[in-house]
Amino acid sequence: MLTQAKLILLFDGGCPLCLREVKFLRSRDTLDNISFIDIDSPKYQPDLYSGISYKDAMGRIHAINESGEILKDVAVFREAYRLIGLGWIYSPTSWPILGSLIDQVYKLWAQWRLPLTRRPSLEQLCKEKELCKYNN
Repeated sequence: MLTQAKLILLFDGGCPLCLREVKFLRSRDTLDNISFIDIDSPKYQPDLYSGISYKDAMGRIHAINESGEILKDVAVFREAYRLIGLGWIYSPTSWPILGSLIDQVYKLWAQWRLPLTRRPSLEQLCKEKELCKYNN
């Protein structure tokens, strides 16, 4: 890994909603606990980030914590918000019933994120990036 941050958060720099969330997190991350890696950048190298492929990272949000564990989906937000001192916002997502519901909502969001933000399909983005060869 290239950073000593407590969390390496992989985000889609081509997604306007993702950029808004990253801007907010950066503004609150006064201790520089989070390193933000734009997977949409031509410089993104999966091998530097636990082998998380472009395709996988574009399909759902990923992060890597300081122990090297890969976090996915709502767990990424839960940890990011904890690190910026707003963990209480996402703490209910760890409750059994509510957590399951939120996980399902996130899966729907991840499935529809690209069309809702008027981006090409995941397959088209992969063809353009030619990075799907790094599939896990």
